[in-house]
Amino acid sequence: MSRTVRVVCIFFLLAITCAAQQAPQKKRVAVLDFDYGTVRSYVTAIWGTDQDVGKGVADLLVQKLVQDGKYRVIERKQLDKILAEQNFNNSDRADPATASRIGKVLGVDAIIVGSITKFGRDDKSTTVGGGGFGLGKFGLGGVQKRDAKAVCGITARLIDTSTAEILAAVTGNGESKRGGASLVGAGGGGGGAGAGAFDMSSKNFGETILGEAVNQAVTSTGDQLDAASGNLPTHKAEVSALVADVSGNTLILNVGSRSGLRVGDALEISRAVRTVKDPATGKILKTVTAKIGDATVTEIDANSTTVTFNGTGPVKVGDVAKTPGGN
Repeated sequence: MSRTVRVVCIFFLLAITCAAQQAPQKKRVAVLDFDYGTVRSYVTAIWGTDQDVGKGVADLLVQKLVQDGKYRVIERKQLDKILAEQNFNNSDRADPATASRIGKVLGVDAIIVGSITKFGRDDKSTTVGGGGFGLGKFGLGGVQKRDAKAVCGITARLIDTSTAEILAAVTGNGESKRGGASLVGAGGGGGGAGAGAFDMSSKNFGETILGEAVNQAVTSTGDQLDAASGNLPTHKAEVSALVADVSGNTLILNVGSRSGLRVGDALEISRAVRTVKDPATGKILKTVTAKIGDATVTEIDANSTTVTFNGTGPVKVGDVAKTPGGN
């Protein structure tokens, strides 16, 4: 390889590295199950039993946001585990203050909460036989004499976990109409989609007129939330942790994702050199530390943070890692 080609390659790699460092980091969010109390009776009428359409809509929205790539979205199993550990009631999760507390526990920048406001049939066709379910325009039953029209409406709010401020409030609507079709295919209204078999992300549901309406509403909601991603301010985590393990220049700290640290964050590694005590009481007034280097966060899980150390060292277990400028 000629010297000119080598120089060009080096400059190219440097340009890519600088661009990656300057690119804004995606904000981390969690999507809580949507409340569907307003439409629960319609859901029961459609399937013959209660179905958790709130979880279904949340799962669809997670898929949408992940595919769009505007946010980093917390994984469902991790979300469910932490919510169970903290014993948060479903009825409290829509409250901005509660959502903010949940978000801090999860270590996310924002929480997305919402409600399903419309779900079912919205046509004025008459029925022959069956008698319907007595639920007005959202009822289901009998043989349709005109086109069936399915609708879905959802509202969602993007809540800053640091301030409990509502950064965005959006509404998504969807509808689908088809001649001679039931809402959920052959199984609709007769128990064909029983509990445990219901999956709103399945292809079978997505191809029904109700599935089409739901997906339209979720897509609209997701697009609006994507547009609001820039509303999320950058909050600097203030962290003071201890080095729990040392392997070369790779350190493991005793804090995890709940600390608010993110991959790429910078930390200072220091060591306590002496303590200052009150001569009268013996109480420690101050711990004097000396900086021995810097570190960059490379990996985080629920209980620990892995960093790469750059400094004079050597680092020892028990040394302190903190955010620059922190106390």
